[in-house]
Amino acid sequence: MRAVQYHTVGQPPEVRRIPEPEPGPGQVLLEVTAAGLCHSDVAVMNWTAEEFPYPLPLTLGHEGAGRVAALGSGVDQFSVGDSVLVYGPWGCGQCHYCARGKENYCPHAAERAIRPPGLGAPGALADYLLVDSPRHLVSIGDLDPVRTVPFTDAGLTPYHAIKKSLPKLVPGSTAVVIGAGGLGHIAIQLLHVLSPARVVALDISEDKLALAREVGADEVLLSDEHAVGKVRDLTAGRGAELVLDLVGSDVTGRTAAGCAGVESDLTIIGIGGGSLAVGFGLVPFACSVSAPYWGGRDELIELVSLVEQGAVHSKVEVYGLEEVPDAYSGLESGTIDGRAVAVPSGGPPT
Repeated sequence: MRAVQYHTVGQPPEVRRIPEPEPGPGQVLLEVTAAGLCHSDVAVMNWTAEEFPYPLPLTLGHEGAGRVAALGSGVDQFSVGDSVLVYGPWGCGQCHYCARGKENYCPHAAERAIRPPGLGAPGALADYLLVDSPRHLVSIGDLDPVRTVPFTDAGLTPYHAIKKSLPKLVPGSTAVVIGAGGLGHIAIQLLHVLSPARVVALDISEDKLALAREVGADEVLLSDEHAVGKVRDLTAGRGAELVLDLVGSDVTGRTAAGCAGVESDLTIIGIGGGSLAVGFGLVPFACSVSAPYWGGRDELIELVSLVEQGAVHSKVEVYGLEEVPDAYSGLESGTIDGRAVAVPSGGPPT
């Protein structure tokens, strides 16, 4: 089968031929119908050899959807042909967090070398994907896997972040979204679906701001030296109740702190390599700063329900598997409109 693999540190990924996996006991083999590309992949491929924690070659792709192709012994929760999403942050399945569906916060995953597909384990950018357990699959029925697969990360991550702040997003409140691209355009929709808050989108790209308007942002602002003052003006000096930093650089962190109000939530989701100084006088009084990771299995199920209702959607650019290396270049340069999704069936036969 074909697989998009990161083979050598510092070199671009390549489409290679590798053996097709076979499911063992308790495992599920998927024929991949869609696989999302993410800035996290770019960040991984920008690590130095000293920083790189995973065995190489690594098949990329931590957003996956597929049809069940084969079942290992003992698996009876799904049938061959079922259409599913893959829940990415795999945990031990036995601890307190995993029992609550929060495998994204499993304290044992790292020590036991349990890694997400595409982020240590073989990923979804391939013709087939081996999933370790049926508990990591969510049925999507007749939903389009291409437009649904971004919700496994680009939807799940902001959904998880927004849910914890809902008590603060009362009528008259404001939520600021910094970064209106792949995650941002979904976050804007989720904020409107889940809360009555006014949504203000910030970005350095006019194209991304146009996308933010298209999906319902109430206000759009260039993320420049004037952005903080404009947010303060929009909120009568109060600041926002929630700021989502979907970039995570030093610059956006400072902008986020400037936009945040007293008793607000400042949530850093982006992995742009920045940091934010937190202390008395450095952020607003009682401002809660957090850096969540992904989301729970229950939240992915909830998101699928929102997609089924037509409450949220993802804007995607579709690529064949052979085009993925070039698509990563577009992702890194910021020219992708929404999310990039690979469709293996669009390429040559295996």
